[in-house]
Parts: sequence; C-alpha cells; structure tokens
Amino acid sequence: MMIMHRLAGRATLRALFAASALALAVGGAALIAGRAEAQTVAAPDAVFRDGRIAVEVLGQGPDVILIPGYGSSREVWRPLAERLSATHRVHLVQYAGFAGEPWTHGDGPLLSPAVEAVANYIETRGLERPAVIGHSMGGLSALLLAQARPDLVGRIMSVDSLPFFSALFGPTATAESARPFAAQAAAQMLSGDAATLRAGQEAGAPGLSKTPATQAAMVDWVMASDRQALATGIAEVMTTDARPGLSATTVPVWAVYAADADGGAPAAMADAMWSSQWAGVPDLTLERVDGARHFIMADQPEAFFAIVDRFLAE
Repeated sequence: MMIMHRLAGRATLRALFAASALALAVGGAALIAGRAEAQTVAAPDAVFRDGRIAVEVLGQGPDVILIPGYGSSREVWRPLAERLSATHRVHLVQYAGFAGEPWTHGDGPLLSPAVEAVANYIETRGLERPAVIGHSMGGLSALLLAQARPDLVGRIMSVDSLPFFSALFGPTATAESARPFAAQAAAQMLSGDAATLRAGQEAGAPGLSKTPATQAAMVDWVMASDRQALATGIAEVMTTDARPGLSATTVPVWAVYAADADGGAPAAMADAMWSSQWAGVPDLTLERVDGARHFIMADQPEAFFAIVDRFLAE
C-alpha cells in the first residue's frame, strides 16, 4: 500500500472520490455498515426504487439526471436540483448501499448493475435523451452509460472524475496492475472499527471540500453507507478503465475539474491530468474551476451553476 499512501498525499488524489481517497490515506480504514451515526437527509418518497437505484423527481421540462459520487448522498445535488427544477425535470439518483440507501446484494457487483438500472430507468420512463451529470464515481457512471447506451443519452458532464481512476497511480497503470491494490483496499475497508474511520474521514475532509457543512456531510454519508457496498465500489472504480471507448463516444462530453492554489490540485497539474486522460473524445469540453476541491458544486456553486447552464443550453 505504500504507493497509495504516497499518492494519497498528493493534491490530485485528495481531490477525487471523497470516501475512497480518505480511506486509502488513513491506511484503508474500515467502512462500517448499519445505521447512520448522524442523521442523513433523504427524500421521503422516491418516485422510483428498484433495489439498485432510488430516484426523486423535481420540476418539469427537459430531463436532467444527477448522479452522486462514491459513498455520497443525492443531497450533494440538492441546491443545483432545486435551481434547475424551475426549468427542467430533475431526476436525483441515489445508488443502493450509499448514504443509508439499503444494500441487499451481498458481495455482488455494484457499478455495472447501477449503470444498467439508470439505463432501464431512462427507457421505461420514456425520458428523451436526458442530460446526465455525475460527480466522482457518478461521473464514471455517466461515461459508462454514454458508452453502453448512446441512444439513451443526450450529453454528459463528468464532475471531477477521470475515465480511469488508477491512472493517478502513474502513467503505466492498467486495470490489471491496479487489481491487487484494489483487492487490498476493499479488504481493508471491511475491517477495523467505526471510530477509526470517522477520525480519518474528519481529518481528511478539508482536503476534499473547503466548505465546513460539506465536510461534515460527506463524513456522515460514508458512515451511513454499507461497508460491503463501499468495498465493492472502490475495487470496481480502481479497476474500471473506460479510456479504450473514449474515441467511440458519440455524445458530447463535458469534463469539469477542480484546481486550488491553497491546498488543492495545482492548476497546471490538473490541466495536464484531465487533458491527457480525456483525450480522444470527439466532442469534448474541458472546464476548470479554480478555488475548488473535489466537491466543486459546494466550493464554487455560482461558477459551477454557470457551467451547468452553458452545458444544458447547447
């Protein structure tokens, strides 16, 4: 795990995948299942639930799907969703196993079935090529959805996410070379105790958001998550490489990423990473948000809202 410890100390890695980066940084502290240690906000009645996703719908108009990241709640999107609901029909997705949403799939897969569930939701609900915006693991999900079912998606926005997470380990990393580290990270997430996890999350949260309320919320969301779902999720994220399909991606892709001169990812480093990792997408827009860490929507909401407005207007 030494390579992970070194990388976890870098701003770029700290700026991705809130719970997973923190868990690696503290030596893979356990992610515990069960009820939340602090109350989390949830929609009272999701209009759709199939055991893989739960979806709350707001507003009327063109469809927009919002997918949160690894270990996160749909509440991360609440300010944006309420703003967009004046002109759009917004579908707030929650993945099973995260932030208190029940997990009933044992040690089975998480990412692929969740993406399939989003595709089924679009199809069965009759959504007409919605825009899909995903943060972190949700950004990877949006990309996988666009690659697998381009007929269902109008455009996607990936927020502070890469098509291959483990590229952060070095330019020669592959899904196969990341597999042992992924297995070790997953195993470590299944051990330990809640106190160790919470302490690590609280210590690392400022590196992922500059906003105290978001720092507290991300800790609570992870503590409310199912540890098997989290273990499975991090292993799958670390070994999923969507780069081979980038050149064949037919929908417009916006990749929004963070830079912060005071404790976050340096702009030049972030520019180099995102431009190289997203290279090959035929219709690509790269948007850097300065003064933000991983949770861009919380750290720079007005700048982020303006980007989303331009994204949806095209």
